[in-house]
Amino acid sequence: MAISQDEQTPATEPTGAATPAARVPGKQALKTTSPWGHDDDTDPQEYARLLDLYDNSFRNLAEGEVVKGTVLKVTANEVVIDVGYKSEGVIAVDEFLDETGQIIVREGDVVDVLLERTEDREGHIVLSREKAEKMKIWDEVERAFQERKVVIGRVVERIKGGLAVDIGVRAFLPGSQIDVRPVRNLDALKGQELRMRVIKVNKKRGNIVLSRKVLLEEENAEKKKSTLETLAEGKVLRGVVKNITDYGAFIDLGGIDGLLHITDMSWGRVGHPSELFKVNDEIDVVVLKYDQATERVSLGHKQLMADPWTTVMDRFPAGARMAGKVVSLTDYGAFIELEPGVEGLIHVSEMSWSKRVKHPSKILNVGDSVDAMVLGVDPAARRISLGLKQVESNPWHELAEKYPVGTKIKGKVRNLTEFGAFVEVEEDIDGLIHISDMSWSKRVKHPSEVLKKGDVVEAMVLSIDAENQRLSLGLKQLATDIWEDFFSRYQVGSTIEGKVVRMTNFGAFVELDEGIEGLIHVSEFDDSQGGEKIDLEVEKSYQMKIIKLSPAERKIGLSIRALTNANYRADYESFSEAQGQGGATLGDHLKHK
Repeated sequence: MAISQDEQTPATEPTGAATPAARVPGKQALKTTSPWGHDDDTDPQEYARLLDLYDNSFRNLAEGEVVKGTVLKVTANEVVIDVGYKSEGVIAVDEFLDETGQIIVREGDVVDVLLERTEDREGHIVLSREKAEKMKIWDEVERAFQERKVVIGRVVERIKGGLAVDIGVRAFLPGSQIDVRPVRNLDALKGQELRMRVIKVNKKRGNIVLSRKVLLEEENAEKKKSTLETLAEGKVLRGVVKNITDYGAFIDLGGIDGLLHITDMSWGRVGHPSELFKVNDEIDVVVLKYDQATERVSLGHKQLMADPWTTVMDRFPAGARMAGKVVSLTDYGAFIELEPGVEGLIHVSEMSWSKRVKHPSKILNVGDSVDAMVLGVDPAARRISLGLKQVESNPWHELAEKYPVGTKIKGKVRNLTEFGAFVEVEEDIDGLIHISDMSWSKRVKHPSEVLKKGDVVEAMVLSIDAENQRLSLGLKQLATDIWEDFFSRYQVGSTIEGKVVRMTNFGAFVELDEGIEGLIHVSEFDDSQGGEKIDLEVEKSYQMKIIKLSPAERKIGLSIRALTNANYRADYESFSEAQGQGGATLGDHLKHK
């Protein structure tokens, strides 16, 4: 214990061993001339009493007790402490250094120390300042637990199940007690100072359990009560961003959280709430809906600003050319931001006059700056239709001037389909050669019989439809029409030789000229004398007469019977009359003859 200076120094210093009673507080020093501590002036009984009193005073100092001591000496390695015992204690100087390494005590200072042992091998008592400080902290922790006081600690590290916190001594903060909501990233709290409450303490085991959640719940309860008293739809409040999710942000309004949905953050496009807000941001919000039963609060931020769509007709009239930025691509088009909160759509069909755009990414990329024309505005539906090709001249309108009908063009076959071949006339402009316009004479079943992909061909322009972007080409039109030539050389009644090329159940097809075929009906190859049909053979040639010519349909009627039957002409005239009246066939007439 600390004592005054007069009590520490005897009036007369003996030349022998120091008398223990000289250190007894409140006792006079004994005169002595011998090492046994008595002379002729000393009463032996009084001396014995004083010795007994001295020994009993030391017995009151118990090991493990925190006592006050006076600093007697400070050296480079140790600090000598007097606690009123028969010998001094020595503590390593390291226990008296501050964070910068400076010694924080000097001679005469009174400090709290823990008496670990009353004597070591050298006869000194064993003291500890650090342990004494910890003992004091434990006392404060127990008092904080009993009186429900707030303690402040610094997060040291993440450990299994929670966090290790330094409150002067090491304590445990369970993960479930860190916040009112689950905390995903505990490592982010390392080094932070937190306000907590002690919920469990066991000094013998050195166990301290803390809770920040309990304290926050108590504080939030008070804030919540105050907030609910003034909460109402339409009211503007100041809040703090507490948490951010993919669909919105939770705003702490003071003891109660409200949800600011991503659709209510901005009039413009928001990919993720983190683009606009960060945790702990202070923002103004308006209460959109408040359910007292569930205490759910829906908040809005964009509602604090004017809706840009209310005046969109004035700022983006149809036909106006506007600049914007590509913010999104879909299969059917590209969305263009014309200003914050206002977007328009360029449909894939409005991207090019000539190209067949399969996907907008073939023309545009997100982030591109583009000029587009406003095609239509619907403020109620919040839609603006834009055109990219409209800001450029339409090459199809110029095509008719460059390639009038009848013009010969040359191009490469780019693609073949079942109904024709597409030929590139200009860059990104194709013309179609239909399968029916590939040959005058051949019956083309597939374009690949005439053309191959990559072939360079000449064709004639047959028609141009600029509005529907269609260009019709013909291949056979460049060749002489063999049918016209045939019809100019022959007439009904002409005798001609032909080769049977195929037989059917209704007659025989005969090749009259290269690419020209006619039909002999079964009723037209009777034997005139025997009245029986002639057996025609494929690949064999026969003489026959032309009995019908149809230039429009490119059809020729033939007859072998007409060569020998004198009554044929009357029969044919009767047949023609019946056909005109929707009557019987030529074969039917001939059977009645």
